[in-house]
Amino acid sequence: MAVLVALGAGVVVLVAGAWLGRLMVRRQEQAWSAGVRGVTRAIADAARTEQAEILRAAELAAREEALATGAAFEARSLEREAELAAVSARLRRREETLAVETADLEARRARLGLPRQRAEVHESQAAESKRQARALEVESPAALERCAGQTVAALRARLLETEIEDARLAAAQVVRVADQIPPDDAGRRAKRVMGIAVGRFSGHYLTERLMSLIPLPQGAAADPVIGRDEVNLRAIEGVAGVKLALSDGRDAIRLEGLDGVGREIARRCVAWLCRNSGAGSDPKRVEQAARDISAELGRELVDLGRRACATLEIARPHPEIVDLVGRLNYRTSFTQNQWKHAVEAAFLCGMMAEEMGLDLKLARRAALMHDIGKALTHEMDGSHAVIGADIARRLGEPEVVANAIGAHHTDEPFNSPYAYLVAAADAMSGARPGARRQMEDNYVAKLEDLERITRSFRGIEEAFAVQGGREVRIYVQEDRVDDLSAVNLSAEIARKISAEMTFPGQIRVTVIREFKAVETAS
Repeated sequence: MAVLVALGAGVVVLVAGAWLGRLMVRRQEQAWSAGVRGVTRAIADAARTEQAEILRAAELAAREEALATGAAFEARSLEREAELAAVSARLRRREETLAVETADLEARRARLGLPRQRAEVHESQAAESKRQARALEVESPAALERCAGQTVAALRARLLETEIEDARLAAAQVVRVADQIPPDDAGRRAKRVMGIAVGRFSGHYLTERLMSLIPLPQGAAADPVIGRDEVNLRAIEGVAGVKLALSDGRDAIRLEGLDGVGREIARRCVAWLCRNSGAGSDPKRVEQAARDISAELGRELVDLGRRACATLEIARPHPEIVDLVGRLNYRTSFTQNQWKHAVEAAFLCGMMAEEMGLDLKLARRAALMHDIGKALTHEMDGSHAVIGADIARRLGEPEVVANAIGAHHTDEPFNSPYAYLVAAADAMSGARPGARRQMEDNYVAKLEDLERITRSFRGIEEAFAVQGGREVRIYVQEDRVDDLSAVNLSAEIARKISAEMTFPGQIRVTVIREFKAVETAS
């Protein structure tokens, strides 16, 4: 019994303890919940406060921005209104000016109405007067012929004959006294300029002649050079473009061809074969060697053209012209090297141009190219001056340069001072002493041709070639040739000499007619 009571009391105690524990937990949870709700309410209140402040700040900023935008718009509106007002004022002024001008124009039109009517009347009167004048003009020749008793054609013929005769007499008088008067200032200046140029120039006066006969090694050593059936010579011919012929004694090779560059290629090929006799057994190797030598010589020609431009201090022309200038090194005229002649003529032309106040480099450029046609005369027909001028125009050279090239032998008219200077420089370089060499037989033949041509005309008493063939003096019969005929005779002889002879420079033709009255006193 006591045990049961003790157990019951223990159970009661346990139940009471559990109930008290749950009560205490519930009270703690209520206290925590109350704290959480307090914090939450505090956070919410703070958020609402911050939100209100942000809204107020945004509202204030929006109001300030709206006020600033409104002020700027108002200022811009006032500015545009002022501009529109100014434009409107200008428009009103222009309208007023236009109205005044329109009124003035109408007034002028009104004032011009009467003069226009008067002008129309005058025009009609003038037309009538012209018609009457034309009618009188048609009738006047017939009336004049009736009054004069002679036709207009006959009178015109008589007047022309009289004028022509007077002109002939005047020309004869001018020519007769031309040699008796001292040279004018222009002549003295021209001689002075030419003399200064010749005196200032110092060039290479050595003349050269290209080899026409190439000796071969003696004996059997010549066979590898020639090749079997002269096959090596034919291979060289195909590349060089000149003909190679073996001499009768088989001791030399004769070059036949007008192309100086081709002759030089052939000469170098033969020299190469002489040095490399073992290569003569292979014609293909010989042909390839000829092509290599041709290419090497082509580069040398370009270098020569460039050297000429650098020596003269002028801009390089078209590469084709540079090559043609270099080819002149293997072209001669009366044994004068044409490359050196071109450079010399360019220096002389530039000096004369400088003395006259002209463009020195342009004069040098024209003179350097004046003979480029000679590099192609073996390929093209025609005068080398015309060929050179056509090439210069085709390759873009200035017209003054092309005309100077074409006119230096009077194949074209002289269109600039540079054309005259180039012709003078060409004659000075080719005609100076020592520039060109002629064989004695050719020299004598030239003098004989001059005297033969001059004696072929009627009325010639005697003719003499003087000054090394640069002048021919002709004495005419005074009773058969008058003064006017002497003038015409000199022109005709000069034309015939130019047509029948080839010569450097110029030949002066002097016709002398003199009257001598001789009586003996005793």
